[in-house]
Amino acid sequence: MHYSLDDPFEHRKHGMRHDPFKALVAPRPIGWIGSMSKAGVLNLAPYSFFNAVSDAPPMVMFSSVGRKDSVNNIEETGEFTCSMATEALVDGMNLSSAPVAANVDEHQLAKLATAASLVVKPPRVAQSPSALECRLWKMISLPRLDDSKAEIVMVFGQVVAIYIDDAFVQDGIVNTGAMHPLARMGYMDYSVVRPDTVITLNRPIASADKQSATVQPGPWDGVYR
Repeated sequence: MHYSLDDPFEHRKHGMRHDPFKALVAPRPIGWIGSMSKAGVLNLAPYSFFNAVSDAPPMVMFSSVGRKDSVNNIEETGEFTCSMATEALVDGMNLSSAPVAANVDEHQLAKLATAASLVVKPPRVAQSPSALECRLWKMISLPRLDDSKAEIVMVFGQVVAIYIDDAFVQDGIVNTGAMHPLARMGYMDYSVVRPDTVITLNRPIASADKQSATVQPGPWDGVYR
């Protein structure tokens, strides 16, 4: 199968029951976005179009298909949190995705406790092993290439504080695999990262003339090169 997307309606010609795009860009980290309206109503929602985009300064982005409560709240207040969704919290994460009314707090809906943030007003999910506190940098509306009228909004946030459960810090390094983070696949599929699925690779080192490269054998020595 090989098909073009130049024509805005061409993607419907793949012949499958559902568009395969999201099944091919996988796994994707889940942005479990916490926000608060000006009136103080909390909101929590998972977004599968999410990732870190810079580390200096640390910045993340998520995009919302449709102007959902998260986007409206962040536009109003300029702040949000991103808690890590994990295997232990899968049911709560899933329930928090329900398209309920704006006055419903998904933390309560999903029976998730909140914990106060250090810098921003929206709280984090207390049971989550890590969380990022963010200030809005910019929102960008993306183009729609089909006949859908839903606005796609990309939200960029600068990370202003980080929470990490000390139980997952070992020898000065975060053991992310031990947190069992969830990842989004295609359709309604998810995957879980565990310690036995994590591999460590040394970066290749270029030769002096930049014409070849070698990789140091053995485990990583903890030095970035």
